[in-house]
Amino acid sequence: MKLLITLFLLCPLFSYGQDRSPLAQPSSQKPAAAVTALGDVSANSATSVADEDARKARTVVEQGIEALGGPAYLELHNIEQQGRGYAFHHGQGSGGDLFWSFYQYPDKERVEYTKERDVARVFLGDKGYEITYRGVRPVEEKDMVDYRRQRHFALDVILRQWLNDPGVIFLYEGSAIAAQHAATQVTLINSKDESVTLDFDTQTHLPIRKAFEWRDPVDRQKNLEEEIYDNYKPVSGVMVPFNVTRMFNGDMSRQRFLFTVTINQGLDEAMFNPNSGYNPNKPAKK
Repeated sequence: MKLLITLFLLCPLFSYGQDRSPLAQPSSQKPAAAVTALGDVSANSATSVADEDARKARTVVEQGIEALGGPAYLELHNIEQQGRGYAFHHGQGSGGDLFWSFYQYPDKERVEYTKERDVARVFLGDKGYEITYRGVRPVEEKDMVDYRRQRHFALDVILRQWLNDPGVIFLYEGSAIAAQHAATQVTLINSKDESVTLDFDTQTHLPIRKAFEWRDPVDRQKNLEEEIYDNYKPVSGVMVPFNVTRMFNGDMSRQRFLFTVTINQGLDEAMFNPNSGYNPNKPAKK
C-alpha cells in the first residue's frame, strides 16, 4: 500500500515532460535520457523504501514469535485448556459457561460444555459435529461459516502458515496504541488480497491485538473483527494469553478467561471422532 501511494505521488515527475509552450527556450528542455534516468532513480527509491518497510514489518513479527516462545511455540502440536467464556449482544452479557477445549494442530478441535461435559462440538477440517445426549448431528452451516473464518484468521495460522507463504506482503504501519498499550503495528496481505493487522507490545514484543475485515455476503457491508490478548503466562516454554476478548464492529462480542493450560501432553485420538463414544469423564489414553 505504501509503495502504491509513493509511486502515485511520483507520477507528476513523469507526466509533465517537455514544456510545449511557444516561449520555451531550447536550453530549458531536458534530454529524454535525463528524464528517463530521473524516473529510474525515483522508482528505485520508492522500491527501496517499500523493501525497507517490509523488512521492518517482518522483523516485528519475528520478534513476536520469539517472545511467544520461538521454537517451543512453533513446535506446539496440541493444547488443552479449561476456562470460562462469556458472550455479549448489544453490550449485554450472558452468564459465563465453563468449557474444556482441546486443539490438535492443524485442524482438529473439540470443545466440551457444562459441568458434566456432556455437550461437545468436534471440528475436523471444514466439518463440524455437535454431540449431545440425543446423539451426533452436523453443526449448522451458519455456525460453520463463522468457525471457518475464525480459524482462517486465527493468530496461530497467521504466524505459522501465512509467514511461510512467499506471496504474503508485509507492511510496516509504525507506532500505535492497542488495548491501552504502546504497540508496533504491521499488516499482512496474502495472495488472495486478504489482510490482517497485528499489534505487538513495544516492550514485551508479544501480540496484543489482531484485526481483520470481511464483507457480509448478504448486505455487502464490511465487518471488523478484533481479538485482544492479555494476561500472558508461561506454559511449557510458550507464552499463552489467559484472557482473550473478541470485538465485532467495535462492540465486545465474547470474552474467554483460562484457568489451566497444558501443552504437548498428548491427546486421546478418540475425542476427535464424533462416533467413538468418547467419555471425557474417564481417564484419557495419552
